[in-house]
Amino acid sequence: MNQHTSLAPHASRLTLGVVAVALVLSGCANMSETQSDSAKGAGIGALAGAVLGGLTGGSKGATQGAVIGAGAGALGGYIWSTRMQEQKKAMEQATQGTGIGVSQTADNRLKLDVPADAGFAVGRSAINPALGGVLNQFAGTLQQNQVTQVTIVGHTDNTGSDAINNPLSVDRANATRDYLVGRGVSASRFTTDGRGSREPVADNGSATGRAANRRVEIYVAEPATTAQR
Repeated sequence: MNQHTSLAPHASRLTLGVVAVALVLSGCANMSETQSDSAKGAGIGALAGAVLGGLTGGSKGATQGAVIGAGAGALGGYIWSTRMQEQKKAMEQATQGTGIGVSQTADNRLKLDVPADAGFAVGRSAINPALGGVLNQFAGTLQQNQVTQVTIVGHTDNTGSDAINNPLSVDRANATRDYLVGRGVSASRFTTDGRGSREPVADNGSATGRAANRRVEIYVAEPATTAQR
């Protein structure tokens, strides 16, 4: 009986934690994108902190855990700051009609999805003028938020062998980096990689699918640690 009774307060606290998170998430509908992302992270972090704190330290532990968890949840690995939101809007305007996709990833990175047809000739890594115009504006947005890190990943379709596709995907990523460095962005901010044909996003059995798979993905991340300095 005593064991059952001692578990009841923990269950009550966890139930209240779930309700609190639900209220936070429902309230996000009236927030800006930046506020909504931070609130969701804080709510989920608070619940996780309350669970761990409650199990290890009773009521006081649950309260302290919720506070710590809320802070960690709001920060995460990357943050979606006002500057990141402004950069996203600027790139959405710059890429209109180009076929280049602009989005926010689940882990709070800005993603530019550049189909090869919008940036490179088939089988080539030289940047075409249309993509160059977009990258000129992109370089400007990177200069406005210099704490961000940039990862560029090249991909190909499955036409041809790995001996051709793997280096081509790397060359396209490096060409994109070199173009941005040539516009004044520090080379130390970049990481590049090539995945060849290993990570398709569409069916390589059709021309449309192969065109979608020939792409460069650019990720911009603002580390949470920079917001704490």
